[in-house]
Amino acid sequence: MLLVLGSINIDLTTVADEIPGVGETVIGKSFNQYPGGKGANQAVCAARLESEVCFLGKVGSDAYGEFMLREMERSGVDVSRIETTDVSTGVAAISVDAKGQNSIIVVPGANFCVDCAYIDRNSDAIGRCDIILAQHETPIDATERAFTLAKGLGKTTVLNPAPAMRLSDAMIALTDILVPNEYELARLTGMKCQTLAEISQAAHALIAKGVKSTIVTMGAQGVMLVDGETEQVFPAFRVAPVDTTAAGDSFLGGFAAEYMKTGDMAQSIANGQIVASYSIQHEGAQSSMPSYSQFMDYKRGITLNHPAAARHPSIEGNL
Repeated sequence: MLLVLGSINIDLTTVADEIPGVGETVIGKSFNQYPGGKGANQAVCAARLESEVCFLGKVGSDAYGEFMLREMERSGVDVSRIETTDVSTGVAAISVDAKGQNSIIVVPGANFCVDCAYIDRNSDAIGRCDIILAQHETPIDATERAFTLAKGLGKTTVLNPAPAMRLSDAMIALTDILVPNEYELARLTGMKCQTLAEISQAAHALIAKGVKSTIVTMGAQGVMLVDGETEQVFPAFRVAPVDTTAAGDSFLGGFAAEYMKTGDMAQSIANGQIVASYSIQHEGAQSSMPSYSQFMDYKRGITLNHPAAARHPSIEGNL
């Protein structure tokens, strides 16, 4: 089972030709409300790929909270452990421009009510899981508590350190698989991460602090894997983006779903890339993520001529 500890947000998304600067007003083209939150996104993505997924988090006792629970459950996520609070459900205000790029303001709300006591109340779920996946949209002390319990039980811990922040050495050492983008990697390490050589050096610095594997998502440059024995770059799938809002979350969901099944790092990275490339061609966060049948149809087409498929014949062998 995949256990996701994380945020649950309602995404209020505006699309315009350009994202306004400070003091500027632009005319938008459309407005929609989508289910979101990094934690919920990653959980929904993995569940739609037919993984068993349980969620730890909180929502407000409001219409947005009810909507989010209904949408997550409809996608196959076990929401039975999500608690309702008097604080409002998390909200993300998202602006998307004509090129598919975005800017986001997040109001955490109930997400910041996730505390160590809540983790302890759900410690049996940690005992049942194979992998626990977390992000930075809930309090870090609760994540550290959950990872401490998980490591004590021999579980695999996966951290997506977004939004970017510095971490204690203790939190880093509790993480088996760390999945930042290049900007988050720079914040984590205090090192430059503008070139592949700099990204590699920073990733190795985290390995030296106890992380088993660092997977750096680099947008159009692809994905870099660094661990104690391997350094490899997986080229990106070349597609025309419509909305990049959930690219990282889709990658994490696709990666976690495959890694839980196979334990194969390279195959799981390629799987995450395929899911992310599908997602950015559709609007919204969870609304952009494929069902299992959609994913398989897309996978059959996109892997035929992509270099990652040739590098991993097991991908084609499983079509």
